[in-house]
Amino acid sequence: MEFRHLGRTDIKVSLICLGTMTWGEQNTEAEAHAQLDYALDHGINFIDAAEMYPVPPRAETQGRTETYIGTWLKNRKDRDKIILATKVAGRGGGPRGDFAWLRNDGQPPNLSRKQIFEAVDKSLKRLQTDYIDLYQTHWPDRLTVNFGRAEYPWNDEVAIPIAETLEAMAELVKAGKIRTVGVSNETAWGATRHITAAETNAALPRIVSIQNPYSLLNRWYEASLSEVTKQEAVGLLAYSPLAMGVLSGKYLGGAKPAGARMTLFTRFTRYSNPQAERATERYVALAQQHGLDPSQMALAYVNSRPFVTSNIIGATSLAQLKADIDSISVKLSQEVIDGIEAIHREHPNPSA
Repeated sequence: MEFRHLGRTDIKVSLICLGTMTWGEQNTEAEAHAQLDYALDHGINFIDAAEMYPVPPRAETQGRTETYIGTWLKNRKDRDKIILATKVAGRGGGPRGDFAWLRNDGQPPNLSRKQIFEAVDKSLKRLQTDYIDLYQTHWPDRLTVNFGRAEYPWNDEVAIPIAETLEAMAELVKAGKIRTVGVSNETAWGATRHITAAETNAALPRIVSIQNPYSLLNRWYEASLSEVTKQEAVGLLAYSPLAMGVLSGKYLGGAKPAGARMTLFTRFTRYSNPQAERATERYVALAQQHGLDPSQMALAYVNSRPFVTSNIIGATSLAQLKADIDSISVKLSQEVIDGIEAIHREHPNPSA
């Protein structure tokens, strides 16, 4: 396993991170524990969760993922060797009013001090730990162009200021409840505002990571945020590196594999549009031409990017998990890289 620094800290995280968003929906507690055991046995020290998980988010299942991690952590003696990340949900991805069931007062979630404090204490209790290594905002409190939204919401209402959110995070760091802070589903403007706030006020924590989507079908990070990574040492935690499994090729030709995520849930349409399918056909053919597993080729490409701190994989079976982790040993030839770039030029970011 390869390890990379988390931002400018001395914390080293595995290049492959274990994603957990299916635990409690598609995976049982026993299956989650088996995945955790296998991942740690194969060099992974980085686990990513969220208070909202599992996905799709529902009041009936919310928090199960963290709970499953907590029952696993409870019986271990090596908490200090595990880098545990989770996220606080602020304003929903749509109109204010989403996910009101998350908070005790029944109010829609936001990234205010009051709500962050409530959220972190609930996460710590479910995770059965005294601290969280990386605490991330799940998405900005303001609306942005993300989750497949194509147009910027010019008429958005006023959001919780970034400074207020960071002040709350600073208190949590001082209290020992969290070690570092990151953002997710963030824009270049938002990331630089977080960095500037910390540079102008030494009491505020500097973000160490940006967790955004990145895959062969969505390389938008390169155009908008890779320069932030280079200049500010705030690396990408790449999520959906297989575009919800699409890049495995298992959905091609209208296939609907039993139990697969996009068979069960139809909400992830940005990965199943005609442009994405055409690009996927080309990537799968390229992999097969070179004797590569399509999933491993897609993951190996993400692993190789200099702006990536860690590649967040998710699996619903140990066989999938093994294949995903094994991508760490796949080194793509220049011929394969050139083929990927040629396809990208013809089909740029169909799932952005």
